[in-house]
Amino acid sequence: MSATTSDGSSDPVRRTIDHEFELIQQAIAMVASGASPRVVVASMRFSDALLDELRAAAYSAGVHLTPLWSLDETNRSIAVEPGRG
Repeated sequence: MSATTSDGSSDPVRRTIDHEFELIQQAIAMVASGASPRVVVASMRFSDALLDELRAAAYSAGVHLTPLWSLDETNRSIAVEPGRG
């Protein structure tokens, strides 16, 4: 993903999405490598949009992504854990 639009201008929403995507990728790598038994990436703005895109990468790495929403959906987090079964 790229933090600039096709006309080269900076887009804060795109940068945020790119940053959150990278954080989840790093969490997947940490758990997959055994460096951490579980990682929670918390207080994300676009986690629901990123989940589908990252599930295949997580599965391939042998880990599982679990969304953690608060009841009022003000706290959107993703737990990255070792794969199930």
